[in-house]
Parts: sequence; C-alpha cells; structure tokens
Amino acid sequence: MAVLTILLLINGSYALEYQEIKKSYYRSYQYEKTGDYENAIKALMFVYNEYPDGYTVNLRLGWLYYLMKRYANSVFHYKKAIKAAPYSVEAKLGYTLPLLAQKKFSEVESICYQIINTDFYNYYGNLRLSYALRMEKKYETAVKIAQKMLALYPTDINFLMELALSKFSLGKKEEAKKIFLDVLILDPENITAREYLKY
Repeated sequence: MAVLTILLLINGSYALEYQEIKKSYYRSYQYEKTGDYENAIKALMFVYNEYPDGYTVNLRLGWLYYLMKRYANSVFHYKKAIKAAPYSVEAKLGYTLPLLAQKKFSEVESICYQIINTDFYNYYGNLRLSYALRMEKKYETAVKIAQKMLALYPTDINFLMELALSKFSLGKKEEAKKIFLDVLILDPENITAREYLKY
C-alpha cells in the first residue's frame, strides 16, 4: 500500500495536493525539532481536517500530543490510528506511551499482549509489558517476560533491570543482587542498580 494511501485511507482522488501534504509534514517536523509542539500540531491540522480518519496523521498527532503531555488528546488520536490500521504494531506501541504516563498499567498490559500476539519478540512491547506487570505486582509473570527477552538479548540493560527489580520484589534478593552486579559490569554508572545494592 502506498504511503499516501495509508496516510489518507480514502478511495478516489486526494482532496489535497501531494506538495501541500508534504510541506505540512515538513513544517511539522521542523517545529518538533525546536520543541514547538503546538505549532507542529497546527501545521498538520488542515491535513487532519481533510482526512480525519487517516492513519499517519492520527499517528503523528498522537505522538505530538504525548510530547505536550496532553494525554487525553494523545489517546484519542492513537485510538483513531489503531481503528484505521487494526494490525499496526507501531500505533499500539504509541498508544502505550500516554497510558504509561497516566499509570494505567492494566490497559498497557492489555495493549502489550495484543502487540506480542502479533509480534512475539517485539522489543518495546515486551519491555513495556514487563514494566506494567511489575507495577501491577505481577512479578512472576514479569520475570518470565524478561527472561524470554534475555534469551535473545543476554546483555540488554533494560531487561536485566526488569528481571532484577522483579526478583527483588519477590524477595529473591540474592538472585537480584547477582543481576544488579552484572548490570554494573555492563553499565558502571547505573544509579538504580547501585541504589538497590545498598539494600
């Protein structure tokens, strides 16, 4: 499927010219680079007004509203992107960001399971799932997710930390200690590992 078809998700001719759409996105990216997220959004609004159900425009608006910490708006647009492309992993990953920011961990868990049902070893889907499970005190399951991913990425700091923190929360402090020590070999400045080793 062509990019513009994904962008607009309509049949027939485009209501806007290709160059108009391209310039709108270019301006949006330029504003984002300077941290001017409000104008980055405004630059896209005439595209959005023509194609309110378009996948790409909603995906981008979800991201920009997330950066602005306007999480309800972010969720709204990510949901529209998912509706436009139900199998999209990237839209679901994006959707987890405002949910995580609002500490809606059960919703994050649900979305992440959808992601890994499509892409079993998706890095961020599994990482955010492990984190959400740990926040929900589902430590045993969080351990299993971290171990699954460490079989593929044995020296990955993020999954090592998730494993260590879940082990610590389960009261397996000696096991957690060994993992924290391994983390400090790979990442000597890891503050969290240093703090937990004090316990």
